Amino acid sequence: MKQVISTHKAPGAIGPYSQAIKGNGFVFVSGQLPVDPVSGQFAEGGIVAQTKQSLENVRAILAEAGCTLEDVVKTTVFIQDMNDFAVMNKMYAEYFTRDCPARACIEVARLPKDALVEIEVIAICR
Repeated sequence: MKQVISTHKAPGAIGPYSQAIKGNGFVFVSGQLPVDPVSGQFAEGGIVAQTKQSLENVRAILAEAGCTLEDVVKTTVFIQDMNDFAVMNKMYAEYFTRDCPARACIEVARLPKDALVEIEVIAICR
C-alpha cells in the first residue's frame, strides 16, 4: 500500500507529483530543489547554501515519513556544473557522516528554475 508523504516544512510539489511516497518499507523522496519553504526563494550563497537547503528539505520530508537521514540507502544528486562537485560534496558530507548511502552525481544541462543542485533519495523506513 502506498502512502503520500507531505509536509509544510519543505516546499510543496508544484506539479503532478508528491514530495514523497512511502510503501513496503521504502520512502522515495522526489528531487528537492534548494527552496526555502518559508520564503519560497532559493537559498542564497551559491552551491554550498543550495546543497544545504536541498538536504534540509529532504530531512524534513523524511521526518514526516518517520525516518532520518540515517535511513537513506540511495541518493541522486543532479548538479548544474561538475566544477562545483567538491564544494557540494563537502556540504553533503556534513549530512551523511557514516554508513553513507550509495550515490550517483550527474551533471545536467539545466534544472528547474535554474537551480544549481537537486537531490532525491530513497530510504528504508518501517
